[in-house]
Amino acid sequence: MSDLSYWVAFARIPSVGRVRFGLLEQKFGSLEAAWQASARELESAGLDRHAISAITWGRSHISPQEEIERMERAGVRAITWRDEGYPPLLREIYDLPPVLFIKGGLLPEDRRSVAVVGTRNATAYGREAATYLAGDLARNGVTIVSGLARGIDAVAHRAALEAGGRTIAVVASGLDMVYPPEHTGLAQQVAEQGALVSEYPLGTRPEARHFPRRNRLLSGMTLGTLVIEAPEKSGALWTVRHALEQNREVFCVPGSVFSPASRATNLLIQEGAKLVLDFKDVLEELNLSAVTQQMELPGLLVPEGDTEAKVLQCLGYEPIHIDDVGRRSGLPIAAVSSTLAMMEIKGLVRSVGAMNFVRTREAAAGYAAVE
Repeated sequence: MSDLSYWVAFARIPSVGRVRFGLLEQKFGSLEAAWQASARELESAGLDRHAISAITWGRSHISPQEEIERMERAGVRAITWRDEGYPPLLREIYDLPPVLFIKGGLLPEDRRSVAVVGTRNATAYGREAATYLAGDLARNGVTIVSGLARGIDAVAHRAALEAGGRTIAVVASGLDMVYPPEHTGLAQQVAEQGALVSEYPLGTRPEARHFPRRNRLLSGMTLGTLVIEAPEKSGALWTVRHALEQNREVFCVPGSVFSPASRATNLLIQEGAKLVLDFKDVLEELNLSAVTQQMELPGLLVPEGDTEAKVLQCLGYEPIHIDDVGRRSGLPIAAVSSTLAMMEIKGLVRSVGAMNFVRTREAAAGYAAVE
């Protein structure tokens, strides 16, 4: 039986974390020897009675070999902080997890990565900003790391996938328990085009206390954290705190002074976070600008004919209702509706719900004038 199985078995015991893993390694040389140690030997390693009791209980309820077999059935593998494939940036943080569970693959180029986080209750503006920034970064060889949550996280993952880039989801549960459950399909796509990562063994439920700790891995695995939208009490602020403690860069997208969803991001910019208007702001701050010279970005899409041009000139990057487009363009509402439908297929505009539309960044303004 490999020593890895004992690392996995110890990871199932909540009382054994970073410090105690280190003590066990130092005292016994291998986790297999530590698993077989007597209570007296564990005490001599520096463990207290609570930890010794938890390990004693674990040894009678956990089979190291069965843990490995369970992982194999789930398509999950484990790496330890001693393995060459352990994320190099994560090695640099203080509270690094001894064991990581992975579905998919981690690559050396994932070192060039940025965490994209934000509110679960994203506005149309926040979703558009996350789509463009995460997509542009992914197209420029940056791995997008996020937490698979509703809102900004999911938008960032999907944007990276659609751009053909890599994305990593760091979750707060076992990799056999996707949360939220409606992101099961997204999780599978992420695993195929990047990786799902967790410090929690299979079967661990997504408890509330796990999420703040999970966020230290989001910032710890990446060169910087980009906050798209965050109200004052957003969970994304945990990631910002961890990033600052880990001496990592913090970037923020500014928002309306009237929007509660942008309250925290605006305050962070006021306090010194890097204001981001374009993906190049992130690349330049992280000294990754050279990557843009190696990537061919898509050209602008141009509207066809006066009708499409008139409709497009009525749209911006803030949602506009179809009725307002009709009034501004002077076109019949039926013509506006059919034109918007065709332009969405072409990628010139995007529907953001409730009959509201925005222009995509790839759309050129055209040539018609709106009176």
